[in-house]
Amino acid sequence: MNLEIVYQDEYLVAINKPNGLLVHRTKMANDATEFALQILRDQLGRKVYPAHRIDRKTSGLLLFSLDENTDSLMQQQFSEGKVDKRYLAIVRGFTPDEEVIDYPLKKENGKLQEAVTKYKTVDKIELEIPFMGHPTSRYSMLEVEPLSGRMH
Repeated sequence: MNLEIVYQDEYLVAINKPNGLLVHRTKMANDATEFALQILRDQLGRKVYPAHRIDRKTSGLLLFSLDENTDSLMQQQFSEGKVDKRYLAIVRGFTPDEEVIDYPLKKENGKLQEAVTKYKTVDKIELEIPFMGHPTSRYSMLEVEPLSGRMH
């Protein structure tokens, strides 16, 4: 398997991570045998460092540093909130034009972690396809911006 490289320079490489692929090995997913980190390392023939992670079920751009110094600088940028992360999401139903969701998430150890996300609705569509007793199916496309939190 080769990963689609969207951008690469002497410091960074961005790939298009398909859904279902983990960024790196984890105890939470013992069933996985392929990881973006290892695939990209083998593809480029050099060590790579993930600048961030996205969920296994999420597809999208994933950024890797190509050396330890760049990795350190990228980790600092992410931890100081200097990186602007935005996602597109399609959800069932019609959503408000804009909203901020402030909903702490429970971590695996049971502790709550702050999670604030804002979104704006980009478009809405109603399809003439019945769904769960409704005569039509409604969907919204959102531009989502996580403001805090490190999961989901």
